[in-house]
Amino acid sequence: MFIQTESTPNPATLKFLPGQTVLEVGTADFPTAEAAEKSPLASRIFTVDGVTGVFFGNDFVTVTKSDDVQWDHIKPAILGAVMQHYHSGQPVMASDATTASGHAEHTGEDAEVVNQIKDLLDSRVRPAVAQDGGDITFHGFDRGVVYLHMQGACAGCPSSTLTLKMGIENLLRHYIPEVTEVRPVAV
Repeated sequence: MFIQTESTPNPATLKFLPGQTVLEVGTADFPTAEAAEKSPLASRIFTVDGVTGVFFGNDFVTVTKSDDVQWDHIKPAILGAVMQHYHSGQPVMASDATTASGHAEHTGEDAEVVNQIKDLLDSRVRPAVAQDGGDITFHGFDRGVVYLHMQGACAGCPSSTLTLKMGIENLLRHYIPEVTEVRPVAV
């Protein structure tokens, strides 16, 4: 097994590509070791000292580290944990675990606008963000303000504000006049 790694715009996060499917559908975010209990793979990665977050996409795993450790010191242990997991034959997620399909539900008078927002996020934003090892999902819409949840490499990324304001906000405002602003939310 050969696992590739890629840097992300977030210097505290590295993207690992195991060369096979990680999740068939959706994403899974593990911001703590306790949250990782539903995933044998995430739990194994959290045993590496300095790991502070794990995120799964379709074909990648992103790992976030604390500021007091260097990638050169923990990357080999993370690679070993991922390889060990895939050789063990265990599932990535426990059978009773659920993955996030993405966007929050929204009903009401703005349903048409929200559907347009979700369509643009799915077609233009999420594929690009996945390339960087993260995900951005719709959380809410209220009086022209779109609330988005950032996960994986996007959460805590120094360029996330720029991505939200200059990229996503401009895109949504261009196509959907009802959108006036985009803000991040912590879930």
